[in-house]
Amino acid sequence: MSSVKGLAGRLLIGLSLIMAAALATGCSEQESKAESVVRPVKVIEVAAGEKGRRLEYSGAVKARYEINLAFRVNGKITERPVDIGDRVRPGDILARLDAADYELAVTRAEADLRSATKQVGTLRLFKERAETLYAKNAASKSELDQRTLAYDQALSTEQSAISALEQAKNQVAYTKLHADMAGIVTAVNGEPGQVVGSGTPVVTIAMDGEKEVQVAVPETEITNFAVGAAVQVRFWSQQGVVLNGAVREVAGSADPRSRTFSVRVRIPDDQRVLLGMTATVEARVGGGPAGFDIPLSALAENDGGPVVWVVDRDSGTVRPRAVKLGEFSDNGVVVREGLSSGEMVVSAGTQFMREGMKVKVSAADAQQTAVNAAPAAAVAR
Repeated sequence: MSSVKGLAGRLLIGLSLIMAAALATGCSEQESKAESVVRPVKVIEVAAGEKGRRLEYSGAVKARYEINLAFRVNGKITERPVDIGDRVRPGDILARLDAADYELAVTRAEADLRSATKQVGTLRLFKERAETLYAKNAASKSELDQRTLAYDQALSTEQSAISALEQAKNQVAYTKLHADMAGIVTAVNGEPGQVVGSGTPVVTIAMDGEKEVQVAVPETEITNFAVGAAVQVRFWSQQGVVLNGAVREVAGSADPRSRTFSVRVRIPDDQRVLLGMTATVEARVGGGPAGFDIPLSALAENDGGPVVWVVDRDSGTVRPRAVKLGEFSDNGVVVREGLSSGEMVVSAGTQFMREGMKVKVSAADAQQTAVNAAPAAAVAR
């Protein structure tokens, strides 16, 4: 009985060894098959980068001179013959006020002047008569002095009446708002029937001539914009138009609400550029280290840090490489450290990569000199 049990035990041990050997053989075959798998991948080739940063800010095209026009007197608007977008020339009427009260003031001033003129005539006769009587010793010196003083006062009153009449006529003229320059109406702030005070803007005119782009720059970047600095200007509605501009004006203080600084950029005259167009001002500033612009799909994570999978050209395998990232860019993200110019990086499917895996680079990727390096840093907006 004991011999039977010993034989059964030896059989069990033998079967276990056979099964273990089979399993080991199967695993080794699977591993060898896995090692022989060549996965096609999409890659990019990084190139040397430039130093410096590119700053981009959006703004709008404005006229170099934009003037708010207002009445010089108070009154009720009776007419506004212009609208936004209308072209005006010097002398064109933009708006009118009710001039009835001012015309009455002219009538009163004319009456005052007529009265003063008659008074001057009467006192002149009295003065001349006093002079004649005094010459004949028929009138005293004090009487002559009195007539002379009265006449001089009448002359002064007449001059005052003349000035009052001119002022009243000016008030009537001020009830018509004229354009002082050629340009385009960009805003209206008064409507017929509205009562406005003197100095209240009624019509805004953008003068013909030089145009510029106004952008808002955050306080962290305002030191990079100095008067005279060269920039490039592009336009959302005119994709093929790129103009060389120059910073004309930098605000001395930040806007109290947005905490940004207003920067005005002078641009050359171009008939394709219209007032109000959306424009992008691009400035290059130096200082930052060179970097490589790669798509976000090329990034992976290993031990909590960012890595990229670099293709070994000789062996056709991939290896993970830890990298140091910079700012985001138009194409993805900027790699500051960890890559060298000319290296190939897997740009898609990084989740399937493992160290030592053989890969096959597509012919199109192999012929393409891929992504140029980022201009040093991400685009700041």
